[in-house]
Amino acid sequence: MLEFLTIIYLFYAFIGFYFLFFYGLVYLKNKEQIFSCPKAIKNYSLSIVVPCYNEEKSIGGTIQSLLNLNYPDLKKIIIVDDCSTDNSFNIIKEYAEKYPKIVLLKTPKNTGKAAGAKNYGAKFANTELIGFVDADSYPQKDSVKNMIGFFQNKKVAAVTASILVKEKDKFIERLQAVEYRIIAFTRKILGFVGAIYVTPGPLAVYRKSYFDELGGFDEENLTEDIELTWNLLSKGYRVEMSLPSKAYTVAPNTLKAWYRQRIRWNVGGIQTILKYRKTFARKGILGCFVLPFFVLSWTLGIFGAGILIYRGARRLLVHYLATKYSVAAQTAVLTLREINLAPNILLFFGTAFILLSLFYTLLALSYLKEKEFKKTNLFSVLAYSFVYVLAYPFILINSAYKYLKKKRSW
Repeated sequence: MLEFLTIIYLFYAFIGFYFLFFYGLVYLKNKEQIFSCPKAIKNYSLSIVVPCYNEEKSIGGTIQSLLNLNYPDLKKIIIVDDCSTDNSFNIIKEYAEKYPKIVLLKTPKNTGKAAGAKNYGAKFANTELIGFVDADSYPQKDSVKNMIGFFQNKKVAAVTASILVKEKDKFIERLQAVEYRIIAFTRKILGFVGAIYVTPGPLAVYRKSYFDELGGFDEENLTEDIELTWNLLSKGYRVEMSLPSKAYTVAPNTLKAWYRQRIRWNVGGIQTILKYRKTFARKGILGCFVLPFFVLSWTLGIFGAGILIYRGARRLLVHYLATKYSVAAQTAVLTLREINLAPNILLFFGTAFILLSLFYTLLALSYLKEKEFKKTNLFSVLAYSFVYVLAYPFILINSAYKYLKKKRSW
């Protein structure tokens, strides 16, 4: 069994080093282009749709951030109230009465998912491009302007941005602030090989004709932004990212809310994987990289959690029995001969991987270092690297369980 586990550990080490070196080589080849954005030759007409359900605390700020955008061809800001039960509708109505650009819509009945409200609002957009912004997100003034130039390439169907955490007062928010910055940097790296796999809800812009061609968002999927991106990739379209374009979003500020969000993300991920399973090893970058990458990540995460549980339980049981019988026999519980300080190849690989991972993390953070992140410190980085990330395999296991039990609520 130990030899088998050694092989497994070496395989995990190989996969880890493979992706670290992959990201590193892509970065080194393209590091001069990290912040580059094609200059727009023309301004495409644009509508932005904002789905809203019980967001009275944030919707006003979201609308104001959209009004502050410096993109001259923003024709409509379509706010879709999904039958809110709080004061959201009245707040939106006040803005709509004051600003002609704002269109207020209300769904006939609550759709229960963001995709429903998004699709409803998209029916009222007749522009070349259509953008989507969550009702608790705040695009920066020049964010959209920096995204438009990518659409000069006719194969580009969507452009995403750097999604960052707005509030960082609580520890769980600071950990997510680290995570989101690493994700943004990694997404840009993947963009250089055409493998961006999601256009997140806080800010994404699509070519309207391609969006309509695919029928909009899948309203049965809990992660409609991932599903639509995979749909676009399956048709041979490109998805790009503008790293300088920033949208700040409200992240979960309690462990319970964070856990529920991650379960939803992963259940939606399972839905998407199964929907596009027939593209495996086909359909270009989707079937040859994105889908295998997701499947491998899931498999390794769940299997790794199983090994961790087995080793932990086995060690506890062995120590318990050894201590029990040592006390009964009045012998030493621990002797110096049992302490192994000899060099170990697995220890070497593990240490090297941890150091390289920390280097990559710090590199990613350095590219998004600005005044908004003064609260980020080394403790947050270490907590993210050694605690936060290690919790994820157990979320994957629970997500798989909830999917099998058909617990797929928003």
